[in-house]
Amino acid sequence: MPKNQQVILKQHPEGEITADHFDVIQAELPELKPKHFILQNHFLSMDAGFRQWMNENAGDGYLPGMQIGSAIQSIVIGEVVESDNDDFPVSSIVLARTAWEEYSLLDGGDLCLLLEVDPEMELYHYVGVLGTTGLTAYFGLFDIGQPKQGDTLLVSTAAGAVGNVVCQLGKKAGCRVVGMTGSDEKCDWLKTEIGIDATINYNADPLCDQIARTCPTGVDIFFDNVGGSQLDAALQNISDNARIVLCGAMSQYENNSPEPIYNSWPLITHRARAEGFMFSDYQAQYPAAIKELADMMKSGSLKSFVNIYEGICSTPQAFSDMIGGTNRGKCLVKLI
Repeated sequence: MPKNQQVILKQHPEGEITADHFDVIQAELPELKPKHFILQNHFLSMDAGFRQWMNENAGDGYLPGMQIGSAIQSIVIGEVVESDNDDFPVSSIVLARTAWEEYSLLDGGDLCLLLEVDPEMELYHYVGVLGTTGLTAYFGLFDIGQPKQGDTLLVSTAAGAVGNVVCQLGKKAGCRVVGMTGSDEKCDWLKTEIGIDATINYNADPLCDQIARTCPTGVDIFFDNVGGSQLDAALQNISDNARIVLCGAMSQYENNSPEPIYNSWPLITHRARAEGFMFSDYQAQYPAAIKELADMMKSGSLKSFVNIYEGICSTPQAFSDMIGGTNRGKCLVKLI
């Protein structure tokens, strides 16, 4: 009888996560239940934000912590192959939050988005620039960052999946874009491939000084994917009425002693605003945003950079590589 391969959490990571923290198992194929549908997953999305729910005693009001032996939760895209749910008929393409597995039984609740796929677009774009990655960049920048012509936009993990899209959208909005990343190679890539105005290697000179030199008029928008010392350094260089977009906290996901923010005073003196968000806050606006992002891709004003791993057995290494900063752009696992 056919099986359903899943990636499970073998042990809770303490510090750096590796492929050894996961295991690939053979589970039973799900059976269709009333009002449910079965999704055959085509692509698994590797998203850094899910790392925090893998820790022991993790969990919050957004998602429960992942337990040892349970399938890893993430974002997937797939095709409905069986259905008893009129909203998700057979052959529909669905973006969903479910497990790292080949087949998922879903009821259409939580995060399940029925997609209208543009035939000119590769399906994987809908878990990248046209999916949660692009939507996170889009809503974070435009709803919270509110860019204006001439603003200085500073982006952390600028070569990452969300970061590079933020950089491109910022340039399109007329911002002076400065990207922070961890190597000279990635700095060069951001300049040549993304076309941003300036870069900062946070592993070089003291970060606060580098930001001050690179952003002499101050940071108008800081799109933060990292938290910790990078957020602290950015806060020391904000301009009046700055907007701090709190998107992620990669520096804290593997840190057993999270770093506090030492420099909150500039938020007061510069009348700045720091706001967190989740892309799922904007579900009603997804279709319009996806269409706008797709139009940008077709016109050539928005590029997609992807790293595709093949087969579900490659998922543990793909996630480890993504967290470790090996990739540039989006990291995906192709199942079909």
